[in-house]
Amino acid sequence: MDIQPITTTQSLRVGRAWLLSGHGTETNQTITLNVSAFAENTHWVRGIKTVEARFKSGLPLARNATSGLYEPYDPAAADGHEVLAGFLDTETAFGVGAKNIGAALRIHGHIDPAKLPVPFDAGAVKKTTASLTYAAA
Repeated sequence: MDIQPITTTQSLRVGRAWLLSGHGTETNQTITLNVSAFAENTHWVRGIKTVEARFKSGLPLARNATSGLYEPYDPAAADGHEVLAGFLDTETAFGVGAKNIGAALRIHGHIDPAKLPVPFDAGAVKKTTASLTYAAA
């Protein structure tokens, strides 16, 4: 058997058109994402190699009260996922098959919901732990 190391480089784009200003960057919080709670192509995409992936910047997130991990926000839920914790601040790389990964949560700032990577109705947010304002539609 011949084992040869391979090195690759992949650049992540910041891609934060949904963020209307840099205000609030200094208040980002370090969180842990539960990778299995997110859907491929909806929340994350594979990279150049099939074992590399990245979460999309701007995903609305909620904290799972049982595990303490962060998962997709769902305003129709009744299990804690209906409480908006904030948005994934930047694209976050991970290896496919990872269970939990660290990320940055934006809890303060000015957001344009129309430019988020998933549908988001700011008017449907009834509970939140974040301090966010939204651009008028």
